[in-house]
Amino acid sequence: VQLQASGGGLVQAGGSLRLSCVASGAQSGFFFRVGVLGWYRQAPGKQRELVASISVSSTISYADFVKGRFTISRDNAKNTVYLQMDSLEPEDTAVYYCNLATSSGRHIWGQGTLVTVSS
Repeated sequence: VQLQASGGGLVQAGGSLRLSCVASGAQSGFFFRVGVLGWYRQAPGKQRELVASISVSSTISYADFVKGRFTISRDNAKNTVYLQMDSLEPEDTAVYYCNLATSSGRHIWGQGTLVTVSS
């Protein structure tokens, strides 16, 4: 299974972006449907941190720093997970990674997409 993230870019503070992450490859549909999907981010000089996750049953969790601004969703028919980011702040500047955690505990990472928020 491979994950391909897209949608990053340069945006002014207060703006919006929507990230997408598509799963492909052998058995990608199966693993996508039964896996926990997440978006992480890593800013320069900082550790990677969890932004949001969505479970098989669509239970959603957000980091405190994005609550009310970001929305995670999944489309199992398209093997795609989204992250809608509104009211972006310069502190949101980071490389954003999608992640698929399988039921066996395996973690699959996408390649990352850069989000830059200018003040």
